[in-house]
Amino acid sequence: MANSRRVERVASLIKREVSQMLLVGIKDDRVGAGMVSITDVAVSGDLQHAKVFVSIYGSDEARAETMAGLKAATGFVRSELGQRLRLRRTPEILFKEDLGVERGTRVLSLINQLSLEREAKATHGLPTDGLESAVEDDVEAMPSAEDDLA
Repeated sequence: MANSRRVERVASLIKREVSQMLLVGIKDDRVGAGMVSITDVAVSGDLQHAKVFVSIYGSDEARAETMAGLKAATGFVRSELGQRLRLRRTPEILFKEDLGVERGTRVLSLINQLSLEREAKATHGLPTDGLESAVEDDVEAMPSAEDDLA
């Protein structure tokens, strides 16, 4: 089993190399449907498995198409990593969509909407629409980033 420093270094190398492959290596047109960036790489302690978290900007169709393209390119990515990295065994690659940026944007928009509503209530004495409880329900219902890394 590798030590944590080695696991972090391997994760960093995988992140760098897969990012380079997204720019010039993967020829699948589906991968270019949405703007893709690598947000994180989680490598198992034995260096046998790597989860590559990707953030995809675009419509739902573009995100689904991009994920399909990435899953199709998994074999290519693994073989390229095997050639570029000097490891005894190349880890199995699993692409997972990271929704953290979208969750953060949604929470910020709800908070902004809530603050505008509170400001209107304080200024004009207007009643609120119950947005406060809706914001609390939405925030509680969102899965955390730790759930994605598990």
